[in-house]
Amino acid sequence: MAVPKRKVSRARRDKRRSNVWKLPAPALSKCPQCGEYKAPHTVCGSCGYYKGVEVIKKDA
Repeated sequence: MAVPKRKVSRARRDKRRSNVWKLPAPALSKCPQCGEYKAPHTVCGSCGYYKGVEVIKKDA
């Protein structure tokens, strides 16, 4: 049976239990054309606009 050879220190134990390593939520911005949330500096997936110019033709 596996048994710890040494006591795990409080610092090491608490470091493992902390939530620091979790990834943050992605940043989102509203599209000025349609109002949908999108990643900043990318083409909007719902309307196809980027900086007020239609980049991808979307059928509504």
